[in-house]
Amino acid sequence: MAQRSYRTAIVGTGGIAGAHARAVRDSGRGRLVAAVDVDTDRARAFAAEWDVPRVSASLSEVLRAEDLDLVHVCTPPGTHAGLAGQCLAAGVTALVEKPPVVSLAELDGLVDAERGSGASVATVFQQRFGPGAGRLRRMAAAGDLGRPLVATCLTQWYRDDAYFAVPWRGSWRSEGGGPTMGHGIHQFDLLLSVLGPWREVTAVAARQARRVDTEDVSMALVTFENGAVATVVNSVLSPRQVTALRFDYEHATVELEHLYSYTDADWRVTPAPGHEAVAARWAAAPVPGGSGHSGQLAAVYRALDDGEPPPVTLAGTRPTVEFVAALYASAFTGERVRAGAVPPAFAARMDGTGPPWR
Repeated sequence: MAQRSYRTAIVGTGGIAGAHARAVRDSGRGRLVAAVDVDTDRARAFAAEWDVPRVSASLSEVLRAEDLDLVHVCTPPGTHAGLAGQCLAAGVTALVEKPPVVSLAELDGLVDAERGSGASVATVFQQRFGPGAGRLRRMAAAGDLGRPLVATCLTQWYRDDAYFAVPWRGSWRSEGGGPTMGHGIHQFDLLLSVLGPWREVTAVAARQARRVDTEDVSMALVTFENGAVATVVNSVLSPRQVTALRFDYEHATVELEHLYSYTDADWRVTPAPGHEAVAARWAAAPVPGGSGHSGQLAAVYRALDDGEPPPVTLAGTRPTVEFVAALYASAFTGERVRAGAVPPAFAARMDGTGPPWR
């Protein structure tokens, strides 16, 4: 039986939009019918490259004119919540690039809007869907790895001053934060998806070298409800770039090292003495492909087929956004912050009462 094809628009035709268009094309399940950008020349060039029939500067115009099933929101972060809200009001599901919002209050506002709509908002957290991630979660849930004990999550990237010359970058209002919000979020979202609910955060954040309003590096110590402890580092100051996650369980260490996208080959399992079978179980079911947008988009289509909210839902996104708010609150107040107890100022804005360098 033929699978349904989903009529799709992309709003925001900058760099990341190409990854979305490629995932739609390669899926064979989506049809790009509109490209939306306030820069219509850029939108026309994008439409020509990806064979998109309609170009517009207005998402609301496209929502009125087209019978859409899905909108990919690929604009700067400060616009995400408003555009996702437009989609919900029109009854169209939105797939929103990270970070989905620039504050915890914005996310909760979308939750309220979603309740009054027949549509959903999903966040692009594609690292959750890459090869190895699902296997790690399954083996951990089955008890194959024993108790989680220690973890590290490193996003040590390099972005120079020219990168931040783009007007919306490095601003609390338009980006919601620095590398914590815009770079490390994919990696610690994967960490949280593996280790489960976090309990408490103690953090520091600093503006060391870049001429921006936000931090350019942050570090956090995290405790989890299951007793695990973790370190999270987010940096745009690191000339030797690396993305690395390490999970130390009772029975094995599971490691992932890559830069922007991973495959099965980027994972390594080191069993504890007496638990050599763990490595064999890990290697028994290799998964092809990488951790790009295609894996999550396939899951989105399956959910739409079944009439279900697509992953990652706002409920599934909230722990990650709350973690960001808690990290900034701890860094700027010097206090530990528990889950469910983010100070109101930091729920309203990620910089809360203000960074010490302001």
